[in-house]
Amino acid sequence: MIGKSGIGKTSQLWTLPPESTLFFDLEAGDLAVDGWQGDTIRPRTWPECRDFAVFIGGPNPALRDDQPYSQAHYEDVCKRFGDPSVLEKYETVFVDSITVAGRLCFQWCTGQPQAHSDKTGKPDMRGAYGLMGQEMIGWLTHLQHTRNKNIWFVGILDEKLDDFNRRVFSLQVEGSKTGLELPGIVDEVITLAELKDDDGAIYRSFVCRTLNPWGYPAKDRSGRLDLVEEPNLKKLMDKITGPGRPAPERLDFSRPTTTDTSNE
Repeated sequence: MIGKSGIGKTSQLWTLPPESTLFFDLEAGDLAVDGWQGDTIRPRTWPECRDFAVFIGGPNPALRDDQPYSQAHYEDVCKRFGDPSVLEKYETVFVDSITVAGRLCFQWCTGQPQAHSDKTGKPDMRGAYGLMGQEMIGWLTHLQHTRNKNIWFVGILDEKLDDFNRRVFSLQVEGSKTGLELPGIVDEVITLAELKDDDGAIYRSFVCRTLNPWGYPAKDRSGRLDLVEEPNLKKLMDKITGPGRPAPERLDFSRPTTTDTSNE
Protein backbone atom coordinates (compact mmCIF):
# COMPACT_ATOMS: atom_id res chain seq x y z
CA MET A 1 0.00 0.00 0.00
CA ILE A 2 1.51 3.29 -1.11
CA GLY A 3 0.47 6.91 -0.92
CA LYS A 4 1.83 10.38 -0.37
CA SER A 5 2.89 11.51 3.10
CA GLY A 6 0.03 12.36 5.43
CA ILE A 7 -2.74 10.77 3.39
CA GLY A 8 -3.54 8.20 6.10
CA LYS A 9 -1.58 5.05 5.31
CA THR A 10 -0.62 4.28 8.92
CA SER A 11 -4.19 5.04 10.04
CA GLN A 12 -5.34 2.02 8.03
CA LEU A 13 -4.16 0.05 11.05
CA TRP A 14 -7.39 1.13 12.77
CA THR A 15 -9.38 -0.94 10.25
CA LEU A 16 -7.61 -4.16 11.30
CA PRO A 17 -8.55 -6.32 14.30
CA PRO A 18 -5.91 -5.61 17.00
CA GLU A 19 -6.05 -9.11 18.47
CA SER A 20 -4.81 -10.68 15.22
CA THR A 21 -2.58 -7.93 13.80
CA LEU A 22 1.14 -7.34 14.41
CA PHE A 23 2.35 -3.79 13.82
CA PHE A 24 5.92 -3.83 12.42
CA ASP A 25 6.66 -0.20 13.27
CA LEU A 26 9.74 1.23 11.57
CA GLU A 27 8.54 4.81 11.33
CA ALA A 28 8.40 5.42 15.10
CA GLY A 29 5.60 7.77 14.12
CA ASP A 30 2.71 5.96 15.71
CA LEU A 31 0.92 9.14 16.87
CA ALA A 32 -1.67 8.44 14.16
CA VAL A 33 -2.54 5.17 15.87
CA ASP A 34 -2.05 6.27 19.48
CA GLY A 35 -4.29 4.07 21.58
CA TRP A 36 -4.34 1.14 19.18
CA GLN A 37 -4.55 -2.00 21.32
CA GLY A 38 -2.62 -4.44 19.13
CA ASP A 39 0.95 -5.72 19.53
CA THR A 40 3.87 -3.73 18.14
CA ILE A 41 7.52 -4.47 17.37
CA ARG A 42 10.01 -1.67 16.72
CA PRO A 43 13.29 -2.79 15.15
CA ARG A 44 15.86 0.01 14.99
CA THR A 45 18.64 -1.59 12.93
CA TRP A 46 18.82 -3.63 9.73
CA PRO A 47 20.03 -6.81 11.48
CA GLU A 48 16.97 -6.56 13.76
CA CYS A 49 14.76 -6.24 10.66
CA ARG A 50 16.28 -9.44 9.26
CA ASP A 51 15.86 -11.22 12.59
CA PHE A 52 12.17 -10.37 12.80
CA ALA A 53 11.69 -11.37 9.16
CA VAL A 54 13.05 -14.88 9.72
CA PHE A 55 11.17 -15.20 13.03
CA ILE A 56 7.89 -14.31 11.31
CA GLY A 57 8.46 -16.10 8.01
CA GLY A 58 10.40 -19.12 9.22
CA PRO A 59 13.61 -20.51 7.69
CA ASN A 60 14.37 -20.92 4.01
CA PRO A 61 15.72 -24.50 3.67
CA ALA A 62 17.44 -23.67 0.39
CA LEU A 63 19.95 -21.33 2.07
CA ARG A 64 23.33 -22.14 3.60
CA ASP A 65 23.79 -21.84 7.35
CA ASP A 66 25.97 -18.75 6.92
CA GLN A 67 23.22 -16.87 5.04
CA PRO A 68 20.42 -14.75 6.53
CA TYR A 69 16.99 -16.44 6.71
CA SER A 70 18.63 -19.90 6.84
CA GLN A 71 17.76 -22.65 9.30
CA ALA A 72 20.75 -21.65 11.46
CA HIS A 73 19.63 -18.01 11.47
CA TYR A 74 16.10 -19.06 12.42
CA GLU A 75 17.28 -21.27 15.29
CA ASP A 76 19.52 -18.51 16.64
CA VAL A 77 16.66 -15.99 16.56
CA CYS A 78 14.27 -18.42 18.26
CA LYS A 79 16.78 -18.82 21.11
CA ARG A 80 16.73 -15.06 21.63
CA PHE A 81 13.07 -14.27 20.87
CA GLY A 82 11.39 -17.38 22.30
CA ASP A 83 8.87 -19.89 20.99
CA PRO A 84 7.68 -18.90 17.48
CA SER A 85 4.24 -20.32 18.29
CA VAL A 86 3.45 -16.91 19.83
CA LEU A 87 3.01 -15.69 16.25
CA GLU A 88 0.18 -18.09 15.48
CA LYS A 89 -2.45 -15.65 16.72
CA TYR A 90 -1.52 -13.08 14.08
CA GLU A 91 -3.30 -13.14 10.74
CA THR A 92 -1.85 -9.86 9.46
CA VAL A 93 1.57 -8.18 9.70
CA PHE A 94 1.48 -4.44 8.94
CA VAL A 95 4.99 -3.23 7.96
CA ASP A 96 5.30 0.55 8.12
CA SER A 97 7.30 1.47 6.14
CA ILE A 98 9.48 0.23 3.28
CA THR A 99 10.90 3.73 2.98
CA VAL A 100 12.40 3.63 6.47
CA ALA A 101 13.49 0.01 6.03
CA GLY A 102 15.45 1.15 2.99
CA ARG A 103 17.22 3.83 5.03
CA LEU A 104 18.17 1.34 7.74
CA CYS A 105 19.37 -1.11 5.12
CA PHE A 106 21.46 1.48 3.28
CA GLN A 107 23.06 2.68 6.51
CA TRP A 108 24.07 -0.90 7.32
CA CYS A 109 25.31 -1.54 3.79
CA THR A 110 27.68 1.44 3.83
CA GLY A 111 29.58 -0.26 6.64
CA GLN A 112 30.06 -3.56 4.81
CA PRO A 113 33.19 -4.60 2.83
CA GLN A 114 31.27 -4.47 -0.45
CA ALA A 115 30.81 -0.72 0.06
CA HIS A 116 34.55 -0.03 -0.01
CA SER A 117 37.09 -0.25 -2.78
CA ASP A 118 39.42 -3.26 -2.57
CA LYS A 119 42.33 -1.15 -3.86
CA THR A 120 41.99 2.11 -1.95
CA GLY A 121 39.66 1.22 0.91
CA LYS A 122 37.58 4.31 0.15
CA PRO A 123 33.77 4.22 0.15
CA ASP A 124 32.22 2.82 -3.02
CA MET A 125 28.59 3.95 -3.29
CA ARG A 126 27.94 1.68 -6.27
CA GLY A 127 28.88 -1.30 -4.13
CA ALA A 128 26.70 -0.03 -1.27
CA TYR A 129 23.66 0.43 -3.50
CA GLY A 130 24.22 -2.94 -5.15
CA LEU A 131 24.33 -4.67 -1.76
CA MET A 132 21.29 -2.73 -0.59
CA GLY A 133 19.27 -3.91 -3.59
CA GLN A 134 20.11 -7.53 -2.80
CA GLU A 135 19.35 -7.10 0.91
CA MET A 136 16.02 -5.34 0.42
CA ILE A 137 14.74 -7.76 -2.21
CA GLY A 138 15.79 -10.72 -0.05
CA TRP A 139 14.04 -9.24 3.00
CA LEU A 140 10.83 -8.37 1.16
CA THR A 141 10.70 -11.73 -0.61
CA HIS A 142 11.20 -13.67 2.62
CA LEU A 143 8.39 -11.80 4.39
CA GLN A 144 6.14 -12.09 1.34
CA HIS A 145 6.56 -15.89 1.37
CA THR A 146 5.19 -16.14 4.92
CA ARG A 147 2.43 -18.71 4.86
CA ASN A 148 -1.04 -18.23 6.41
CA LYS A 149 -0.53 -14.52 7.06
CA ASN A 150 -1.38 -11.31 5.26
CA ILE A 151 1.78 -9.21 4.90
CA TRP A 152 1.20 -5.54 4.10
CA PHE A 153 4.12 -3.29 3.19
CA VAL A 154 3.49 0.45 3.46
CA GLY A 155 5.49 2.91 1.35
CA ILE A 156 5.61 6.60 0.52
CA LEU A 157 4.63 7.58 -3.03
CA ASP A 158 6.80 10.14 -4.79
CA GLU A 159 5.35 12.32 -7.53
CA LYS A 160 7.58 14.05 -10.07
CA LEU A 161 7.31 15.61 -13.51
CA ASP A 162 9.23 14.10 -16.42
CA ASP A 163 10.83 15.95 -19.31
CA PHE A 164 7.44 16.24 -20.99
CA ASN A 165 5.77 17.72 -17.88
CA ARG A 166 3.86 14.50 -17.20
CA ARG A 167 3.31 13.14 -13.71
CA VAL A 168 5.44 10.14 -12.83
CA PHE A 169 4.97 8.12 -9.64
CA SER A 170 7.55 5.98 -7.86
CA LEU A 171 8.14 4.36 -4.49
CA GLN A 172 10.26 6.50 -2.17
CA VAL A 173 13.16 4.24 -1.23
CA GLU A 174 16.95 4.41 -1.40
CA GLY A 175 18.31 3.04 -4.68
CA SER A 176 16.28 1.96 -7.69
CA LYS A 177 16.33 -1.85 -7.55
CA THR A 178 13.75 -2.17 -4.77
CA GLY A 179 11.24 0.19 -6.35
CA LEU A 180 11.55 -1.51 -9.73
CA GLU A 181 11.30 -5.11 -8.52
CA LEU A 182 8.82 -4.81 -5.65
CA PRO A 183 5.65 -4.81 -7.85
CA GLY A 184 6.73 -8.19 -9.24
CA ILE A 185 7.21 -9.68 -5.78
CA VAL A 186 3.88 -8.83 -4.17
CA ASP A 187 0.36 -9.91 -5.14
CA GLU A 188 -1.31 -6.54 -4.67
CA VAL A 189 -0.18 -2.95 -5.20
CA ILE A 190 -2.71 -0.48 -3.82
CA THR A 191 -2.42 3.30 -3.97
CA LEU A 192 -4.26 5.33 -1.35
CA ALA A 193 -5.04 8.49 -3.29
CA GLU A 194 -7.08 11.66 -3.29
CA LEU A 195 -9.63 11.67 -6.11
CA LYS A 196 -12.35 14.10 -7.19
CA ASP A 197 -15.97 13.33 -7.88
CA ASP A 198 -18.04 14.94 -10.62
CA ASP A 199 -18.78 17.93 -8.38
CA GLY A 200 -15.10 18.53 -7.63
CA ALA A 201 -15.29 17.25 -4.05
CA ILE A 202 -12.13 15.49 -2.90
CA TYR A 203 -12.29 12.03 -1.36
CA ARG A 204 -9.81 9.29 -0.52
CA SER A 205 -9.93 5.90 -2.18
CA PHE A 206 -7.87 2.82 -2.93
CA VAL A 207 -6.80 2.63 -6.58
CA CYS A 208 -6.44 -1.08 -7.32
CA ARG A 209 -5.99 -1.72 -11.03
CA THR A 210 -2.97 -1.20 -13.25
CA LEU A 211 -5.04 0.42 -15.99
CA ASN A 212 -6.33 3.49 -14.21
CA PRO A 213 -6.90 7.00 -15.63
CA TRP A 214 -4.69 8.69 -13.01
CA GLY A 215 -1.51 6.74 -13.68
CA TYR A 216 -1.14 5.54 -10.08
CA PRO A 217 0.88 2.37 -9.41
CA ALA A 218 -1.57 -0.48 -8.87
CA LYS A 219 -1.88 -4.22 -9.38
CA ASP A 220 -4.50 -6.80 -8.48
CA ARG A 221 -3.44 -10.42 -8.85
CA SER A 222 -6.65 -11.67 -7.22
CA GLY A 223 -8.88 -10.36 -10.00
CA ARG A 224 -11.52 -9.53 -7.39
CA LEU A 225 -11.02 -5.79 -6.92
CA ASP A 226 -12.70 -2.94 -8.76
CA LEU A 227 -10.86 0.04 -10.18
CA VAL A 228 -11.41 1.96 -6.93
CA GLU A 229 -12.32 0.54 -3.54
CA GLU A 230 -13.34 1.94 -0.17
CA PRO A 231 -10.19 2.91 1.81
CA ASN A 232 -10.64 0.20 4.42
CA LEU A 233 -7.89 -2.42 4.53
CA LYS A 234 -9.95 -5.03 6.37
CA LYS A 235 -12.80 -4.83 3.85
CA LEU A 236 -10.27 -4.94 1.02
CA MET A 237 -8.73 -8.17 2.36
CA ASP A 238 -12.18 -9.71 2.79
CA LYS A 239 -12.92 -8.95 -0.85
CA ILE A 240 -9.55 -10.31 -2.03
CA THR A 241 -10.24 -13.63 -0.29
CA GLY A 242 -13.93 -13.68 -1.27
CA PRO A 243 -15.60 -15.32 -4.28
CA GLY A 244 -13.65 -14.89 -7.50
CA ARG A 245 -14.88 -13.12 -10.61
CA PRO A 246 -16.00 -15.27 -13.55
CA ALA A 247 -13.20 -15.91 -16.02
CA PRO A 248 -14.71 -13.70 -18.79
CA GLU A 249 -14.71 -10.73 -16.41
CA ARG A 250 -11.13 -11.36 -15.26
CA LEU A 251 -9.99 -11.46 -18.87
CA ASP A 252 -11.80 -8.25 -19.81
CA PHE A 253 -9.10 -5.68 -20.49
CA SER A 254 -11.40 -3.00 -21.85
CA ARG A 255 -11.16 0.64 -20.80
CA PRO A 256 -12.07 1.26 -17.11
CA THR A 257 -15.68 2.26 -16.66
CA THR A 258 -14.83 5.52 -14.88
CA THR A 259 -14.03 8.53 -17.00
CA ASP A 260 -13.23 10.87 -14.11
CA THR A 261 -9.76 12.27 -14.74
CA SER A 262 -10.41 15.63 -13.13
CA ASN A 263 -7.43 15.38 -10.80
CA GLU A 264 -4.88 14.63 -13.50
